[in-house]
Amino acid sequence: MCSLTQKYNIPGPRYTSYPTVPYWDMTTFSAKRWKASLIQSFNESNKEEGISLYIHLPFCESMCTFCGCHKRITKRHEVEMPYINSVLKEWKLYCDLFSSRPIIKELHLGGGTPTFFSPENLEILIHGIFYRADRAEDYEFSFEGHPNNTNKDHLQALYNVGFRRVSYGVQDYSEKVQKAIHRIQSFEQVSNVTNWAREIGYTSVGHDIIFGLPHQTLKDIENTIEKTKILKPDRLAFYSYAHVPWLKGNGQRGYKDEDLPSAQEKRKQYALGKEMLSEAGYFEIGMDHFAREGDSLYKAMVSGKLHRNFMGYTASKTKLMIGLGASSISDSWYSFAQNVKGLEEYQHLIENQIIPIYKGHILTGEDEKIRRHILNLMCHFRTSWDSEATYFPEIDRVLNSLKEMEADKLVEVMPKEIIVTEAGRPFIRNICMAFDLLLHRKAPKTRLFSMTV
Repeated sequence: MCSLTQKYNIPGPRYTSYPTVPYWDMTTFSAKRWKASLIQSFNESNKEEGISLYIHLPFCESMCTFCGCHKRITKRHEVEMPYINSVLKEWKLYCDLFSSRPIIKELHLGGGTPTFFSPENLEILIHGIFYRADRAEDYEFSFEGHPNNTNKDHLQALYNVGFRRVSYGVQDYSEKVQKAIHRIQSFEQVSNVTNWAREIGYTSVGHDIIFGLPHQTLKDIENTIEKTKILKPDRLAFYSYAHVPWLKGNGQRGYKDEDLPSAQEKRKQYALGKEMLSEAGYFEIGMDHFAREGDSLYKAMVSGKLHRNFMGYTASKTKLMIGLGASSISDSWYSFAQNVKGLEEYQHLIENQIIPIYKGHILTGEDEKIRRHILNLMCHFRTSWDSEATYFPEIDRVLNSLKEMEADKLVEVMPKEIIVTEAGRPFIRNICMAFDLLLHRKAPKTRLFSMTV
C-alpha cells in the first residue's frame, strides 16, 4: 500500500462538480444564460423531484486553522439579521424567476458556523424561506453544528421547523491536535450535543473526523474512533485533511508543513480508521463517508440513489440546487454559478436587486457525459459507456491512462465498463482524474488542488 500511496499521491480534485471550478469557461457564461438554465431545470423537475437549497452562513467567532471554507471571523452578533435579510431577498430574486412555488426536497445550512446565529434568527430565516416555498413530502433538512456553541435551543428551534439531521465537526479528540488547529472541544461537549439531538428527536446525527492533521498520530486516530464508538453517530465523514494554505484568505498557516503526517502515515491512519469503523458496524459510502444500516445515506447507496454535489454526498438527487449567501455555488444541472465571496459586495448587489453571481460555467454535451461518469465512480464505484448517452470519442485515451491502475489492481476494465476494486477505493480521485478531459487538455501551471492522499 505504501508504494501505491507514493505512486498516486498527486494533487487532484475532490469532484463535487465536473467541470471543477478552476476549469469553468467564463467566455460562454452570462447571467442571462444562467437564469435561462435555472428556469429550464425548474420547469423540468420542480413538481417531480423538488429542488435543493444550500444556505451559506459564513460567520465564526474564531478561526479554525484546518478550515478551507469561506468565512468571516467576528464576535459581533448584530451582523445576523442584516445577513438573513439579504439571504431572503436573494431567495425572492430566484423565486420571481419561477412560474410556481418551489418545492424544497433538501435544505442544508452550512458555514462558517450556522449555530453562530441565535435560535430565534435561524427560525426567522427558515420561515422566510417557506413564505415563498413548500416542503416536498420526503424532505430532508440538515445543518452543521459546532459542539462548542450548539445548544438545546438551537436544536429544538431547528427541529420545530423540520430539521431531522445534524452533523458535528469533531475532527480529533487529541488536545495537541486541537490546539494546533485552534478547535478545542471536549468529548463531554460532543457527547452533550449528540445526546441532546437524539432526545429532541433527530433521526440522523453525524460526526466529521479528519485524518492527516498536524501532530496527529495513529494513536490519536484510535482514541478518536474509540470515543466515537461510544456515541454511535448514525453517519460519519472520515476524510483527509486538505492542506491548501496557498489559497487567498485561507487560515492554514498556524503550523509548519513538517508538523503534518507523511502521505504514508496518512494512509495508515485511514486504513486503521476504516478497519475500526467497519468492526463497529459502519458501511463505507462513496469516498470518505460511513453510515450505519438505518441511515438514509446507507439506504441511498443500497438503492442506487446516492448522489454527490456541492453539498457533498446526499441521499437523493435533485436536478436543481440553489445556493444562497456569500460564496455559495448553484447547480442547474446545465450550468454552475458562484456568488461573490465578499460580504459587503454580496449585500450591495442584493440591495440593487441583482442575483450576486460573479462566475459560472455552461455545461457542454461532452461535460454532461463526463460528469455522469465521474458521478457514477464517486457514488457507485463503477461506470459504463454502452449507450449513446454515455459514450464519448476519447474513451480509448481514458482506458489507456487506466492501464497502470489496472495493473495495480485498482480497477477492473471490461469492454464497456470499469469497476473500482476494494483496493482502488482509496484512490477514487485518481481514477476519476483519468476521465477528466479538461484536466488532461490543460494541466494547471500552478497548484490548484490538495493531494489525493
